[in-house]
Amino acid sequence: MLKVIDLFSGCGGLSLGFQNCAFEIVAAFENWKPAINVYAQNFHHPIIEYDLSQVNNNYSIFKQFLPDVIIGGPPCQDFSSAGKRNEDLGRGNLSITFAEIVANIGSQWFVIENVDLFRKSNKYQEFCNILKSAGYGLTEKVLDASLCGVPQKRKRFFCIGELGGNDDNLQPYLEVNLARKPITIRDYLGNSLGIEYYYRHPRSYQRRAIFSIDEPSPTIRGVNRPVPKNYKQHPGDVVPVTPDLRPLTTRERSYIQTFPEDFVFSGSKTDLEQMIGNAVPVKLAEYVANCLLMYIQEQKTYKIPDVSLV
Repeated sequence: MLKVIDLFSGCGGLSLGFQNCAFEIVAAFENWKPAINVYAQNFHHPIIEYDLSQVNNNYSIFKQFLPDVIIGGPPCQDFSSAGKRNEDLGRGNLSITFAEIVANIGSQWFVIENVDLFRKSNKYQEFCNILKSAGYGLTEKVLDASLCGVPQKRKRFFCIGELGGNDDNLQPYLEVNLARKPITIRDYLGNSLGIEYYYRHPRSYQRRAIFSIDEPSPTIRGVNRPVPKNYKQHPGDVVPVTPDLRPLTTRERSYIQTFPEDFVFSGSKTDLEQMIGNAVPVKLAEYVANCLLMYIQEQKTYKIPDVSLV
């Protein structure tokens, strides 16, 4: 069983996805106490409170776990279209820290997740330079979560590295298993929510806010607000505002992020909304983990899948 450490673990979406695919998570690292508390209630391996901006070239805390794979989703706010998009605010440096940890430990593989705009940043170029210099082949892919078993239109960028591998080695594996059409909320949850339509507060009133469960959810964000009393109908809204129209609850939002029903969430509503919105959807993490596992298993038997025959 391949050993994994999760940097920037949050409440555990990436960890759970890899664990579900028979990877052994041996440790996680996080610096936000509310997320640490939730993570600790749902996993048996240690989660270490650690500020990854303070590594200072001391990698012993990571090396002790002898990881085969290092995974993580550094904070994305500095690259996000929902943020200020200033990669020099400080959090962008954490992606460089991730690269330095991987390069110094020499794990056989790594997986990093971020928003699509990350790949167009100067930080990402610096990230790539560090890892290419350390001997990693890189596979880059933007995945739409709604084609990976998640009932949500959420595009995220993944970079998978293999020590001593060639660039794009995993590209066929990431592409061959994508669904032909997006999965909807009804496809995933049936009628369990007891609603047909719901409100999702838009970033601006230039965007629609009322959605049907017969489509994928828009991206789950870190805020969740009620319907404003003065909300004016948007031309794209699927139905008019009615007295029973409501936003999804915190728990329902966790289902859209494909956390299981028995996953324990505790803490303030504000913290939970934020950590659920920031999480990697579990099924998206599973999709990537399965692709990596398939590649590793094929390499052991010297087989490369011919995508044209699938």
